[in-house]
Amino acid sequence: MVESILVLTHADENGMLSQASLEGVTAGKDLSVGLGAPLVIGVVAVNGSLATSLGFGNARVLCVADEALAQSRYASDAAACEALCRAAHASIVIVAAGSRFTRVAAGVAFRLGGLIDTHITSINVSASGEGRSIEVTRSFYRQRIEAVLSRDARPWFLLIDAGTHAAFTGDGPVGEVEDVPVELPSLRTQVLGLRAPQQNALTIRPEAKLLLVAGAGWTKKQADGQTHAAEAGDLILGFLRNTGASLGSSKSLVDQGGDGGPVLPFLTHMNQIGQTGSMPRHAKGLSTCCHGEEPHVVGWRFIADRRAISLDPNCGWARGKADVVYVADAFKVMAKVNEKLAAANEANSAVAAPDRDFQRSQEVDAAVLV
Repeated sequence: MVESILVLTHADENGMLSQASLEGVTAGKDLSVGLGAPLVIGVVAVNGSLATSLGFGNARVLCVADEALAQSRYASDAAACEALCRAAHASIVIVAAGSRFTRVAAGVAFRLGGLIDTHITSINVSASGEGRSIEVTRSFYRQRIEAVLSRDARPWFLLIDAGTHAAFTGDGPVGEVEDVPVELPSLRTQVLGLRAPQQNALTIRPEAKLLLVAGAGWTKKQADGQTHAAEAGDLILGFLRNTGASLGSSKSLVDQGGDGGPVLPFLTHMNQIGQTGSMPRHAKGLSTCCHGEEPHVVGWRFIADRRAISLDPNCGWARGKADVVYVADAFKVMAKVNEKLAAANEANSAVAAPDRDFQRSQEVDAAVLV
């Protein structure tokens, strides 16, 4: 059977192809090369100019453009994706797991009589007796079980997890874009505006280069025999403001609210990292006041550069689970780090925003080392 591959993409809030879409294009191009199969890029956008923003090489480019697609709705997004799939006649449909397409992918697969697999982390091509076959890797049970799947049913929709592929940056000249007509259903909702928290109020930032994890030690009694939850909260939020880092937590810390213990009010179970939480994909991670036990550390499997601050020299982090362990009082260390970062940010206030994120990452390393 001759395969054909379609990658579904869409615009982000800035009118450019989303990060997840660019990762999906990379996955599609790799699979196309492995199978020697034609590749089609499907774009959902307000106008067709987005489809010409990058050169997709030899790939065929299809675009569904309509003003109604400026906002994410199930009805309009599903109709647009269905139209692209029918126009491409694809047997393999790759969808990057962003909030917009994740909710419509299963419905589109059902409309086309196909099957869908989610949480795909890699797509591989293997030789078989009848030629080449596609095998995908995905995880089950909070990523503690990894499985390799292959299906004969087509079309096969593959929803790939974010962060598993490099973002596509352009390949060759910009080709011709084919407009795909679509009849959108009647839209019963009207978007009047968006309300979102200020950037400095966010604690979960999937695109951040650095992850800060807070453990239950922040709310335990300190050397003076007292708890200092308010001070701990100020130190953690100060670090997030200074670095733009994302915040994670151990299960024991987020559970303390139900146990009547002192809590950090900005933490929820959404921040939980580990076996029963999330497994983020940040470049670097800094654990504070956490023992580094296996149920928590399993959530760090995709973080390459790991550092930890702990008063216990025999904690789990010191047993080969972290690259660097600072045996020190996290309250004192973070206070000094925040002081240095605040001074560095003030001195670098004129640095352009794209460079500032990288510079912050370097300053965090330098501040912690001091």
